[in-house]
Amino acid sequence: MNSSDKFSFRMRALDRFILGELKAPFFFGLIAFTIILVAGGLLFQMADLIIQKGVSIDIVIRLFLYYMPRLVVFTIPMSCLLAALLGFGKLSANSELVALKSAGLSFQRIVRPVVIAAFFVSICAFFINESIVPMSERAAANVMKYEVLRESAPIFTQKVFLKEESDGVIKRVIYVDQMDNSTKDMKDVTVEEFEDGRLARIISAQRGKWVDGSWWLEDGAVYEIKKETKEVGLLFKFNRQALTLNLGPDEISTKSSSPDEMTIPELVTAVKLKEKMGEGTGDLWMALQLRIAVPWACLIFAMLGAALGSRPQRSSSGVGLGYSVIIIFVYYVIMSFSRALGESGTLPPFVAAWTANAVFLVISIWLCSRANRLG
Repeated sequence: MNSSDKFSFRMRALDRFILGELKAPFFFGLIAFTIILVAGGLLFQMADLIIQKGVSIDIVIRLFLYYMPRLVVFTIPMSCLLAALLGFGKLSANSELVALKSAGLSFQRIVRPVVIAAFFVSICAFFINESIVPMSERAAANVMKYEVLRESAPIFTQKVFLKEESDGVIKRVIYVDQMDNSTKDMKDVTVEEFEDGRLARIISAQRGKWVDGSWWLEDGAVYEIKKETKEVGLLFKFNRQALTLNLGPDEISTKSSSPDEMTIPELVTAVKLKEKMGEGTGDLWMALQLRIAVPWACLIFAMLGAALGSRPQRSSSGVGLGYSVIIIFVYYVIMSFSRALGESGTLPPFVAAWTANAVFLVISIWLCSRANRLG
C-alpha cells in the first residue's frame, strides 16, 4: 500500500470515527424529542378521546401511529442538531479536535462527513414528508371523521360554488345545487356570465352530466341581461348544451383536503384549481415551499451543531438538549412569522418559506469559519 492509499484509508477511518460519535446522540435525540412532542400534545389528545368521547383503544392506537410520521419529520432536524452538538462537544472535550487541527486538518475537512451524512438525512426526511406523511394524515383524518365522529361517507356534494376570473376581473360564476358523487350527475345548475364586470347572461339547467370527458347541460334556458335597462329576457331554451368547464368531476366533487394531506403534485393541482376559481393560493404555495424547505434544516442544523459543539467546553447531554430546544424554538418562531407573511401575500411564498433556513445557514457558515480559526 503506497503513501497516498494509506492517507486515503486514514481519512476514511476518520470519517467513520466522527460519524460513529454522532450515531448514538442522533437516535437519542430522535427518541427524546419524539417523547417531548408526544407528551406535549398528542398524548393529551389521545387521552381525551378515550375519557371524554369513549373511543376504543384500538382506534386510539391507530390514530397514534398515523400521527407519528408527522412528528418524526419535526424531530429529525432536531436530532441532527443534537447529534452534531454532543458529538463535536465530546471531541472538543477530549481535545481530539485540537489534535486533528494540529495534524493539519481544517475544521471544514473534519465536518465534511457530517455534512454528507446530513445531506442524505435531509433526502430521507423529504421522502417521509412527501410520501408517508400525506398518506398517514389522510388515514388519520378518515379515522377521525368516520370512526370517531361517526360520519358517513357523503353521497352528494351540496352547494358547489365555482368562480372564474381573468386579470382580477370576474368572468363566470357556476352554482351547482347538488352533485351525485357516484354518477357525477349535477342537479339545478346556474351559470352567470359577465362582460366587463357586468352580468350579461344567465344559463339555467335542471341537470348536468359528464359525458365522454365533457360537461353537458340538459333541459335549460339562456337569459340575457340588457345593458341599458337591466331587464332579463329569454333568449332560447335548449334540451342539451355543452358547458365549457376546465374542471373534471373529481375536482368538483372532492372537498378540499388539508395541505398536510397532499403531496407536492396534489398541491400544484390544488393551486391551479384555486386559480381557475379566482381564489387565493398563498396558503397552498406556502405549504408547497415548506414541504421542500423544512427537510433541509437537517443539513443546516448539523453544521450549526458541529460549530457550536467544537467550542472548548464541558457540556453534558442535558445541556446539549437544552441548547437544541432553544435553537429549534427560535427557528420555528422565525418560520411561523415568515409563514404568516407568505400566506398573507406580504412576502413571496418562496422567500417566506426559506427565510428561517437562510438565517440559520448564514449563522452556521459564520460559526464554522470561526471554528476553523479556534484551536
